[in-house]
Amino acid sequence: MKLVILMYLRGDADCVDRLLTESQVPVYSRMEMEGIAKGAGGGWYGESPPFSSEMIVAVVPDGVAGALLEAVAGCKGVQDPGHPIRALQLDVERETACRCE
Repeated sequence: MKLVILMYLRGDADCVDRLLTESQVPVYSRMEMEGIAKGAGGGWYGESPPFSSEMIVAVVPDGVAGALLEAVAGCKGVQDPGHPIRALQLDVERETACRCE
């Protein structure tokens, strides 16, 4: 099993949804988040304004994770090339769930 995390600008959500469907990721969690870039920028105080971003977390079989990362690597035409869709893959050592009755 693998844990895959995708981070992207909210404007690229349709592209990410397509990548998930094509890579056969059936279940995932999506969270809104704010991307921060410290340093010189165009903001009032010299910092970049926050970016409207999203993050997806999915636990998937190894092959599905590999297909998804390959799909992300081949993706073109994002909203802002300076903020590409990013994918991280981590090994899942152990998994469990509660016994709901």
